[in-house]
Amino acid sequence: MKPEDLERLLTVQMPFGKHKGTVIADLPGNYLNWFAREGFPAGDIGRLLQLMHEIDHNGLGDLLKPLRARLR
Repeated sequence: MKPEDLERLLTVQMPFGKHKGTVIADLPGNYLNWFAREGFPAGDIGRLLQLMHEIDHNGLGDLLKPLRARLR
């Protein structure tokens, strides 16, 4: 993980699928869990989805609150 990845979770949108256009940090947990079971896509999007899954699964969503406030 790179430090800027946390900020990218709040700016990069899901490029495909049911939640296309949704910022990765706002994806529902069940969708992230589906990727964890079925496999994350390759590349940057997959890496960000995996990071968001770890944050969501471990109840660490509050880590993003200061970044959300700063980006507004």
